[in-house]
Amino acid sequence: MSHVMNLLIKGADLVGAGRQDLLISGGLIAEIGTLDAGPAGVDQTIEADGLIALPGLVDLHTHLREPGREDAETIASGSAAAAIGGFTAILAMANTTPVTDTAEAAERVLDLGRLAGLVDVQPVGAVTKGLAGEELAELGLMAHSRANVRVFSDDGHCVADARVMRRVLEYVRAFDGVVSQHAQDPKLADGRACCHEGELSGRLGLPGWPGIAEEIIVARDVMLARHTGSRVHVAHVSTAGSVEVIRWAKAQGIAVTAEVTPHHLMLTTDLVTGYDPTFKVNPPLRPIEDVEALRAALADGTIDIVATDHAPHARHDKEHAFIDASPGMLGLETALSVVSDVMVGSGLLDWAGVAQVMSVRPARIAGLSGHGRPIAVGEPANLTLIDPAATVTVDREASVSLSRNNPWHGRRLTGAVQATVLRGVPTVLKGALA
Repeated sequence: MSHVMNLLIKGADLVGAGRQDLLISGGLIAEIGTLDAGPAGVDQTIEADGLIALPGLVDLHTHLREPGREDAETIASGSAAAAIGGFTAILAMANTTPVTDTAEAAERVLDLGRLAGLVDVQPVGAVTKGLAGEELAELGLMAHSRANVRVFSDDGHCVADARVMRRVLEYVRAFDGVVSQHAQDPKLADGRACCHEGELSGRLGLPGWPGIAEEIIVARDVMLARHTGSRVHVAHVSTAGSVEVIRWAKAQGIAVTAEVTPHHLMLTTDLVTGYDPTFKVNPPLRPIEDVEALRAALADGTIDIVATDHAPHARHDKEHAFIDASPGMLGLETALSVVSDVMVGSGLLDWAGVAQVMSVRPARIAGLSGHGRPIAVGEPANLTLIDPAATVTVDREASVSLSRNNPWHGRRLTGAVQATVLRGVPTVLKGALA
């Protein structure tokens, strides 16, 4: 009979419960309290004095690039980046080559995630075949496969056809699926649009991406969600106008949830002044008025969660003239530190709030029953230990991601992940892979 791993976490600060020891056995939390010398049979002890214990983080929006672009990221390297960032579960977007639009493709992503073994990798299914926006993908087969797909998205592309969007919402309702929409009206913000439309885009000579291109799709989709009685999730909200629509929709009782990325919570459009393609992202960085509206909306619950939209790119796709560079930024390793800095440092969220927006609610939206759970006896031991006082200066060369398109390079952030535990087994210790 194989030995059951016993882990002791000494002196962690449990939000709302103060300093406690945690005994973990067989992947579950077995005891919480003051465990003096530590019980016999403990295989490993983590000294957690000064560290805050949160349920393991969950990212609803990650690009892992495998299959097809393993030069930018693999499921293994992306899983490592996620573990370093304090995540115990991530949802892998469908815009790979081939697209995750079949049950077979979804199961392949699931199996590669299990092989990597650092986080639970849950595939997101495409809404339409080949992300072409026309014919529905194998929604039911993906949902009823081993991959148990519940989140569907053509992310990178908007489901622009209202009839297709209505049909997918009607379809996924049968198995409590959710459609995560990349809200970008292609007629108002086409493929060349690369910078927030405003005075700055005009001065830089860059094609503008107006906020209304997002807001008009968000407004349409919440009405379709109301009409179908189905769930819609708004990916990477970036404007104050979208916040207003979501706030209204929630007041009507419409089943809408929304996410904001770390970069849209901190970075503003003036960073594109130097034409550095690192700061090219879709949707684009917005002015400070939008950023402040996003922070307030995350604090008051209008925006439900933080999701990274981790988007690794090989150098030969990113290092181009701004207009030609691929859009996207790395986000997994730094997400917690950015949220700590922007939201906790300003008093907009406390650590219990961080647990809600980075673990509890994303797990609930995705239907991941083993994640985002309370830190309590009998619960799965998926945990993140954070040093709230640590300062970290981000170095893109130190990233375990295969890509280097890191918008945080050189920035000093406060709050850092020290350890990550997946089902009772440490994946990260002292900030490095265990």
